[in-house]
Amino acid sequence: MVGQLKSVDRVEVQVLVDNVTDNLSTLPAGADITHEWAYLIREGLVTEISGDNTCCACHGLALVITVRAGDDDEEHTVLFDGGPAGYAVRHNGERLATDFGRIDAIVLSHGHWDHAGGLLAALELIRGAGGNDGREIPFYVHPGMFRARASRRPDGQLVPYREIPGPDTLDRSGASVVSSTEEQLLFGGRYYVSGEIPRVTSYETGFVGHMARSDDGKWEPDPLIMDERFLAVNVKDKGLVVFSACSHAGVVNVLKQAVRAFPRVPLHAVMGGFHLAGPGMEQRIAETVRDMRDFDLDLIMPGHCTGFRAVHALLNEFGDGIVVPSAVGRFHVF
Repeated sequence: MVGQLKSVDRVEVQVLVDNVTDNLSTLPAGADITHEWAYLIREGLVTEISGDNTCCACHGLALVITVRAGDDDEEHTVLFDGGPAGYAVRHNGERLATDFGRIDAIVLSHGHWDHAGGLLAALELIRGAGGNDGREIPFYVHPGMFRARASRRPDGQLVPYREIPGPDTLDRSGASVVSSTEEQLLFGGRYYVSGEIPRVTSYETGFVGHMARSDDGKWEPDPLIMDERFLAVNVKDKGLVVFSACSHAGVVNVLKQAVRAFPRVPLHAVMGGFHLAGPGMEQRIAETVRDMRDFDLDLIMPGHCTGFRAVHALLNEFGDGIVVPSAVGRFHVF
């Protein structure tokens, strides 16, 4: 363990990019969550609702996470992933009046286009807004994220993924790349970035059909995607909030690792993509839901790649007081 994860008084999460838009569903009374439209109205950002002044949903994930702690209102903001394209980051950021100048660091969960495609745009917006007063933006990665990736379809066709920006490109764009396979604490222990996530369950065997290019240029199976990490914060009097962008390791493995890292801190919530959609993945839903009972979570917020079948199964098991599917533009407070 790298040290103590300090508690924070408050965590705010703006969903900058996610697959779904939903402004009509009722939300649990005990959860501090604001729909996109309600947020826009509350903050005085719109006087009417229209397609021109609201967010777009698209396949990917980006979260703007701010922690606040201490009497002096210590504050640190992290961008966790960058969505699939610069357009989504710019469009949604403008509608939500996202203060990119407040972003102190970027954490990339893993090396896929739907989480990294908007990162250069995000860096441009951060630098343009005066983020870090012109200094380079700390950018936390795993060295394995930059391999070329692809998916093998059920019919055998290999479909390459667009490669993500490499370290040299990130450096030229104003990032200070911090590359490590190990777990890390950021900002004096206010954020935890996991290292490689151990695969301990029998059924979470990785992303079916996922491929990566080897050093000799050949495509090889890469189901485990070992470059994936999760982010966590410790909220005072509540416990750990775990952000898992895709859960290619399996969301149960993610939560088990969070418990191993901080055995004396209860789990409060998990938010992000659980990747339980698609051929070879949906068969794991029943076992995943069964084993998530062990963590006694107060909130489960599936988004991005979780899939409607898994969301339904989670709702059936835990109820809509605990399971709150994510949506773009929402504002969460823990």
